Amino acid sequence: MKGLSKAIKNMDKTLFIITTLLFVFGLLNIVSASSQTAVLKYNSSLYNYFFKQLINIMIGVFASLFIIKTPTKSYKLLGPVIFIIVALASLAVSLSSFGETYSGNNNWINIKGFTFQPSEFAKPVMIICVSLLFEKFYKKLRTPKTEQREKYDMIFKIMFVGIFFPVIIFIQRDLGTMLVITSIFAILFLVSPILRKDKIKAVAIALVVCLLGIIIYASKGGLFSKAQSSRFNFFNPCRYYETGGYQICNGFIAINSGGLFGNGIGQSKQISYIPESHTDSVFAIIAEQYGLLVTTIIFILYIIILKKILDISTNSSNIRGRYICLGVALYIFLHILINLGGLFGVMPLTGIPLPFLSYGGSFTISLICSLAVVQRIAIENKMSK
Repeated sequence: MKGLSKAIKNMDKTLFIITTLLFVFGLLNIVSASSQTAVLKYNSSLYNYFFKQLINIMIGVFASLFIIKTPTKSYKLLGPVIFIIVALASLAVSLSSFGETYSGNNNWINIKGFTFQPSEFAKPVMIICVSLLFEKFYKKLRTPKTEQREKYDMIFKIMFVGIFFPVIIFIQRDLGTMLVITSIFAILFLVSPILRKDKIKAVAIALVVCLLGIIIYASKGGLFSKAQSSRFNFFNPCRYYETGGYQICNGFIAINSGGLFGNGIGQSKQISYIPESHTDSVFAIIAEQYGLLVTTIIFILYIIILKKILDISTNSSNIRGRYICLGVALYIFLHILINLGGLFGVMPLTGIPLPFLSYGGSFTISLICSLAVVQRIAIENKMSK
């Protein structure tokens, strides 16, 4: 208990306060954002999703207490174990009767009514394991005198850890999650300690293999499901209202009707027309109810969070901490970019949740645990000084 209190004392207070405020705001907003779905669609309590999300947050906080107290050097043993567990869970979704399909994505596990997505936990697990490999192989990867065979063997291990989950998730047809985790790994790989010429060779080989895999997969039944194909009507969504553009179009109406100060809490009119109003379209409801002023504050808080995580990365006392924090910053940034990009009609909707504000069990727990790892690195930075 003493060690935990000391660790909490050394946490980054600004990051903790801002993330806590956003989680609380998101939790309270879920009551109004999910009201139509809870009451009319499922005939349940108005606070159904509120209490579910509260439980998700409590699970995440409970797990964070252990993460904050656990030194990152122990990840060298824990990382491979957790990777194997999440990998087996991901394979179980694809290869057994545990898997459930939702919105065209076969990436859910349902065990006696308890559902979760292994693909959400794959994001922080991949970030940690790749960062550990960067640290383990750092000197040999940076040394031109290292034998090419040994160097390629190390790069292959890094590529395998980084690409394993995207391949499995691609087969599960969750293209949004695949895009996030692939982008995280690609950027981490590009800024890794691997020499430039070795990066170019590895990327070229990976692109060829991926292209061949996509061609073979497409020849056996197509890349996109019918629901996914309809999401490409995003350039002029209101024109394609009946064929996939209705969600974005109604999101536009909600955002525009909010004005500067919003229509008031619980006064959303478009909530009846926006599917998944408490998950991937939650920002439209927030904009309608609270207006431009509050949404601008949310953007500012996002920027502060990302900057604080990148500062912790820069000040990290070891290589693993540096890359883990960078990976978590990319994780949050890409979720914001893809979610709002789909809602604003600049890219297809992918079902990617908005950090801190969207309802979602696996994503919420994963995000809280990722932030706890960042806080642990911040604690170690202060201790090292």
